[in-house]
Amino acid sequence: MIRLTRLLVAAALAAFVGVPAPATAQPSNSKEIIILTTTTTQDSGILRILTDAFAKKSGLAVKPIVAGSGDILKQGARGEGDVLLTHSPAAEKEWMAGGNGTSRRLVMYNDFVIIGPEADPAKIKGLKAADALRRIGEAKVPFVSRGDQSGTHVRELAMWKRAAIDPKGQSWYRETGQGQGLTMDVAAQFQGYAFTDRGTYLVHAKRIGLPILVEGDPALYNIYHVMPVNPAKFPKVNASAGQAFGDWVVAPEGQAVIAEFGKAEYGRSLFVPAASMREEELLVN
Repeated sequence: MIRLTRLLVAAALAAFVGVPAPATAQPSNSKEIIILTTTTTQDSGILRILTDAFAKKSGLAVKPIVAGSGDILKQGARGEGDVLLTHSPAAEKEWMAGGNGTSRRLVMYNDFVIIGPEADPAKIKGLKAADALRRIGEAKVPFVSRGDQSGTHVRELAMWKRAAIDPKGQSWYRETGQGQGLTMDVAAQFQGYAFTDRGTYLVHAKRIGLPILVEGDPALYNIYHVMPVNPAKFPKVNASAGQAFGDWVVAPEGQAVIAEFGKAEYGRSLFVPAASMREEELLVN
């Protein structure tokens, strides 16, 4: 496993560009549910906890398909899954407007943070996110981005926009095209900065060795929604299974699973259950 991780990191360092494997559309199976979700749910570990609990409750075989939010939404718009669990609010609203889903419900949130070398050459510790990115750009110190149109990448680009900096093409800005775990590995190799969700960071923090330097900014909330795929548009989806997962994950049982995740190991939940909240309470314009 260690050797494999090193090989993957080496490949990412050499290429800085990755292409996610295309998903293959599956026929409907009443005993199986296909959940389209993001790499952050997998890398943080909550995906396995949720799918195991739901499989036990429902008796369904759960098949997750994992990629960045941008790719997951495209797959959902082709009817390649039964339900989506994503964290890219603006893109999700567009997806729903296209008639691809039956509902969009708030599930949970955590937050994004900026990590970097202990020496902090850009002196960003304790700043607001946009101010921190502005300093990184001005200092021209290494910053490693996922560059994969995931929800994390989209939010990172929005924060660069707030900072009035376009990092694309800059010599100090590197894109991996990979998931969050590998992107943080590359940042550690370069002793650079990176933008990550807190949950995934905490799971990999000891290996990566880069501390959190920017946190607590309300602009960094990371919000997840569940969206069953619309059977009126995609008749082959397992609509009842998709709806069942959506109902379960926002119900008290699913929310309790979320609330407990990470407490034993980290002393706090890695995600906050949010089904009873309104999205407007969490979004900062």
